[in-house]
Amino acid sequence: MLTLKGTLGIKEFYQIIFEQQDFQLDDSVLEIVEKSFNFLKEFSENKVIYGVNTGFGPMAQYKIKDSERNELQYNLIRSHASGTGNPIPPIYVKAAMVARLNTLSLGNSGIHKSAVMLMTELINRDITPLIFEHGSVGASGDLVQLAHLALVLIGEGEVFYQGSYQPTKEVFEKEQLTPISVELREGLALMNGTSVMTGIGLVNTVFTRRLLDWAITSSAAINEIVKAYDDHLSFELNDSKKHIGQREIAKKMREHLEDSQLTRKREHHLYSKNEDVSVFKEKVQEYYSLRCVPQILGPVLDTLNSVEKILIEEVNSANDNPIVDVERQHVYHGGNFHGDYVSLEMDKLKMVVAKLSMLSERQLNYLLNSRLNDMLPPFVNLGQLGLNFGMQGVQFTATSTTAENQMLSNPMYVHSIPNNNDNQDIVSMGTNSALITKKVIENAFEVVAIELITIVQAIEYLNVKDQVSSKTRKVYDEIRNIVPIFTKDVVMYPYVNKVKEYLINH
Repeated sequence: MLTLKGTLGIKEFYQIIFEQQDFQLDDSVLEIVEKSFNFLKEFSENKVIYGVNTGFGPMAQYKIKDSERNELQYNLIRSHASGTGNPIPPIYVKAAMVARLNTLSLGNSGIHKSAVMLMTELINRDITPLIFEHGSVGASGDLVQLAHLALVLIGEGEVFYQGSYQPTKEVFEKEQLTPISVELREGLALMNGTSVMTGIGLVNTVFTRRLLDWAITSSAAINEIVKAYDDHLSFELNDSKKHIGQREIAKKMREHLEDSQLTRKREHHLYSKNEDVSVFKEKVQEYYSLRCVPQILGPVLDTLNSVEKILIEEVNSANDNPIVDVERQHVYHGGNFHGDYVSLEMDKLKMVVAKLSMLSERQLNYLLNSRLNDMLPPFVNLGQLGLNFGMQGVQFTATSTTAENQMLSNPMYVHSIPNNNDNQDIVSMGTNSALITKKVIENAFEVVAIELITIVQAIEYLNVKDQVSSKTRKVYDEIRNIVPIFTKDVVMYPYVNKVKEYLINH
């Protein structure tokens, strides 16, 4: 069992979300949370503290009676549990819960320890609140969506449990769980932060890293298929540029191709006089979608690493309001709940993933267009030309999906709309950005899945499965286990979806 001590790394996040490892909070964390709560309770007795004895947002001017403080918190939770649209899938909600739990564990929120203890139980028991896609403007944090989390913690709303959405009350009874009771500012502390956009964002980074690995694999394999010269992947060429991502992509592709019998050395073919040649039949240099892969996927890798760094910083930050500082014996009011950091990073990520899908679509087109590759039948058709269609149908899917990614890659970060009686006059739309990025990543997996099926068909046609690198052969065998060789036309959508699912999970 993992023990969390207040700092969450990407490794621990992955273990909890993707490997479903149970965890516990270290005693020191619970002690810090309890000290924060006790300090805020005492500090707020004779002072005006936002969200403790005032209304919220533009109604903060209204003082709340001591006898109505707890009711205020319940009112906030219930009134803001107003999300609409599709439910956010449980894995992303669980990630949001882990992000919120970690933030609250820092001791800057003045929340009662029962809240973090119950959240720990829910995560470990795989009980995830029903949270909808629509609701957050991302500037008082994810108020609406986190209200649905808070609603579950007070024993209301619905949860995803054992495969279906069920009333929280019934699930708590089955699991013998007790809802929290509001003690001070549990409503605002739970809701006022960036944890939904950050949780979704961290899951996005994990899936993007897998997607990038598959894009590297397919790019290496297509270089083999066309018997490309290998100097565009050389250490020397790529080391002459200073970008770490480009160098790393080239290195990964070299490693992938190190035992290939198909890629060629330029010096063996062109670094001689060639006096009897006036027109070279074969290409002297490959198309950019084959030759410029390190320069195209390098920025994807560099951006991904940067995004992950910013999101991990966010998940380890106090991102609510006000901030309780036990050490300095003070409470600071401000705007740490604002999601611009996450919003901008999600926009960056969706742009580079859209570009990755564009690269994959162009590589696919190269394989399918016999006039470009001059070595494969149209649409890598292994059947009878004219009667059969090969990969023609699925190219439409790849092209339209890539076009959608191009449209979706437009930034959300600059689409602020004032609301909340203009109290929130400039907002981040961070959760919208994170959810759109999620969609762009899912779309990209579809395009890469279609490309990999086509690569395998091309290897079949050329009868080179024993000449490709061992890594390409492994992928060939994995895809072949899902998609059998087809010369006659078959219904493709089940195969594309199965390959997509395989890529996402490996």
